[in-house]
Amino acid sequence: MLPFSVEQFFGVFASYNSAIWPAQIAALIIGGLAFALVFRRCKRSDEIIAGVLAAMWAWTGVIYHLIFFAPINKMAYAFGALFAVQAMAFGYVGVIQGRVTFGRSNGPAAWIGIAFVLYAAAIYWLLGVATGHDLRELPAFGVTPCPVTIFTFGMLLLTIRPIPRLLLIIPILWSLIGGSAAILLHVPQDWVLLVSGIISAALLAGRDQRLASASSR
Repeated sequence: MLPFSVEQFFGVFASYNSAIWPAQIAALIIGGLAFALVFRRCKRSDEIIAGVLAAMWAWTGVIYHLIFFAPINKMAYAFGALFAVQAMAFGYVGVIQGRVTFGRSNGPAAWIGIAFVLYAAAIYWLLGVATGHDLRELPAFGVTPCPVTIFTFGMLLLTIRPIPRLLLIIPILWSLIGGSAAILLHVPQDWVLLVSGIISAALLAGRDQRLASASSR
């Protein structure tokens, strides 16, 4: 069903991780900053967080998909385009228009959002190690598609006002495409990706409905 082998797939990650080092460390720091700004606000917290998400999607689309993944899978050109569109969406809606508001809340969406962020940043990698993958072959936080998508869902669940639905379309689509790796490529940590889109969409829809009801009273 796939135009590449499992060995080729993980070989791409090994080459990619070696070539971009230490970008993985920078991504962890920047992602941690974005997460911290949800709880310790500054004047342009929302725009900074949206900018970090835009940068992660842009980097992954161009550097990972177009340069490293495309040689073994021509669909990577389409994937890269999708990731670039998502980056532009975050840049326009979140940075330029300022229509995404992050913040603390005590609802289930926020708690699951925190869990997704921690999963993308640490648990995803630890599960990869526990299942026997070489460290060099593991998808890294902030610079590879699946952790970026899970992190994105986590951060969107940490919003306190309704978000434009267009920000969810491509991440949900990738959760289904990338999540198929859980089955086809034996990447058990991607089982969370496979369901994260559905969970996030349902939680955000419920949250936004409650906000709308409260504001109409």
